[in-house]
Amino acid sequence: MSRGRVANAGPIPASIAAMVLLLFLNGFTGTLLFTHAKPDPLRKVDAIVVLGGEHDGREAYGLKLAQRGYAPTVLMSDPYGSKDPVMRKACRPRAGIEVICRPPVPSTTRGEALMTRAFADARGWRSIIVISWRYHLPRARHIFEQCFASSTRTVVMRDVPRAYPFSVAQWQYTYLYQYAGFVKAEIQGSCG
Repeated sequence: MSRGRVANAGPIPASIAAMVLLLFLNGFTGTLLFTHAKPDPLRKVDAIVVLGGEHDGREAYGLKLAQRGYAPTVLMSDPYGSKDPVMRKACRPRAGIEVICRPPVPSTTRGEALMTRAFADARGWRSIIVISWRYHLPRARHIFEQCFASSTRTVVMRDVPRAYPFSVAQWQYTYLYQYAGFVKAEIQGSCG
């Protein structure tokens, strides 16, 4: 072989080509569906529901919306345990806002939707704002439509105002996780 020329390695194995195609499709569709998910316009509701996840400012954002008059009550999913300093601060009493912190059962988005429905049944809530990651909004919307929304109840989906400096590998994993969550929600079906 002459210098500067690369030997022909032959055709790409089908399994590698399939994997590359799968990752491309996952990245392309995930970007459209999850990364660019559209939050709903803000409006006044009966309660703000802050979903669990990472402490990325969602608790403070939910409280800020309540302080701005979007709802008198903030329900925070608290699967973290009593020693979590962020939740201890977020769950303390506040003037003019009712803050409720509870662990969902199970500790999943579905559990959070069921917990919200129980509070709505007990308190007569007809509308809520749900706060989560932007890329989680489509799946959370689907689950809350299965377990909370009805002809008399509405859900406003809002994302935590933040950037996501993920690597390509982290985005690939995030998209796969969200797709798997959609499949799980479909298998579980309505919360009836």
